[in-house]
Amino acid sequence: MASLEELRATRQKKLDILNKAGMEAYPVSVPKDLSLKDARDRFKELEAGKKELSLAGRIMAIRGQGAIQFFVLDDGTGAFQAVVKKDALKPELFDLISAAVDIGDIISVTGSLFVTQRGEQSLEVHSWKMASKSLAPLPEKWHGLADPDEKFRKRYLDFIMDPETREVFFKKARFWRAARAFMEKAGFLEVETPTLETTTGGAEANPFRTHHDDFDLDVFLRISVGELWQKRLLAAGFPRTYEIGRIYRNEGTSPEHAQEFTNMEFYASYMSFDEGIAFTEKLIREMSKEAFGTSAFEIKGNKIDLAGEWKRIDYVETVEKMTGIDVLKASEKEMEAKLKELKVEFEGQNRERLVDTLWKFCRKQIVGPAWLVGHPKLVSPLSKADPKDPDKTLRVQLILGGSEMTNGFAELNDPIDQRSRFEEQKKLIASGDKEAMMPDLEFVEMLEHAMPPAFGFGVGDRLFSTLAGKPLRETQMFPLMRPKM
Repeated sequence: MASLEELRATRQKKLDILNKAGMEAYPVSVPKDLSLKDARDRFKELEAGKKELSLAGRIMAIRGQGAIQFFVLDDGTGAFQAVVKKDALKPELFDLISAAVDIGDIISVTGSLFVTQRGEQSLEVHSWKMASKSLAPLPEKWHGLADPDEKFRKRYLDFIMDPETREVFFKKARFWRAARAFMEKAGFLEVETPTLETTTGGAEANPFRTHHDDFDLDVFLRISVGELWQKRLLAAGFPRTYEIGRIYRNEGTSPEHAQEFTNMEFYASYMSFDEGIAFTEKLIREMSKEAFGTSAFEIKGNKIDLAGEWKRIDYVETVEKMTGIDVLKASEKEMEAKLKELKVEFEGQNRERLVDTLWKFCRKQIVGPAWLVGHPKLVSPLSKADPKDPDKTLRVQLILGGSEMTNGFAELNDPIDQRSRFEEQKKLIASGDKEAMMPDLEFVEMLEHAMPPAFGFGVGDRLFSTLAGKPLRETQMFPLMRPKM
């Protein structure tokens, strides 16, 4: 079997053949009348017209030899067969395509449409041009890129060889397109908020830190899609806003976690908590149906239908039912003892982390779809307290397959309460908690000027990857890779 260096050398010789024949290997443009998908879809109409047609694509297969050869072209929209016959081409063009063309080359072919004896829609080639000569071979067709690291590092080859992987990103585009359409129809304004911040508000996560040379100060990449900025816009008189954008969290990688991903957050003045839950349920159903064409999914071995009922479950009641611990009343020592009994690893000993770890143990046992409500105030520093139970908040999360997919709040707009909760977060930071929320006193100042009651919500890549049945990393076009040494 030839080595990669030998294959490159052979292709270099074929490039030399093209150059000597006077055919450009990398021209500015080549003839192309329509996509290969359009050629298939409109085949009968185009064949009846009996006009010459130019198509272009990457050669994925070559078979036959001698007086007739068959080329399978792919342009990303579909595949189409080009048939090269010795008696249909100028001798010099037939000899050149036989001598200088490889699988992986991108070519333009011009000719007439016909159907082969086997019933294959095809183009009989009357002339051709090289669009881009490949000097490196494609992976072996049947095995593709077997190494997962190489699949991500050479994503372009993965997409060429595996159309199903490529299709994931068309689904993802439909997912976000449906979100935009839904939000615009509901009267929301799409906005852009800063990705560099002096404090990382809106979530609890370890941020990426960088330095702003001109201002000579450290700044952070945002960990939410502009939550505190969008709330400023509500106070400024923008009734409904949303943003779809990238966020960054300097944390571990798992099937559901990445350091960079896309989320959408929206904020709606005067939308009540219950109205917000009903609104987002419709939103998620619409995004899922548009992206995947169905409401039924298999998630971690469980069949789930988003068209069915989404039950509401209470955070505190669920933890107590599954562990016997009332997280509102139990001491830190009692929670630590229970986690050790359950053989659950935990970091730190502050109350917020212990409560959160107990919940995560319980969450894994919930298939869903279910709306989680009744979060303790301690784990919800930006959410309004429940007037019926002040120790809990009006926060909601969608649980699917044992994981949290979304996050929603009746937004806290009491500046005194907000300042108090920021003080609690400040204590957590002082104790070494890297995920505690950074206080933003300028945000509190904004609240002192009055922000209307509002509902806010976040949803993103995790939901899409879960519905697609793939790890989050596989639904990113170019996930971060360590450089090769």
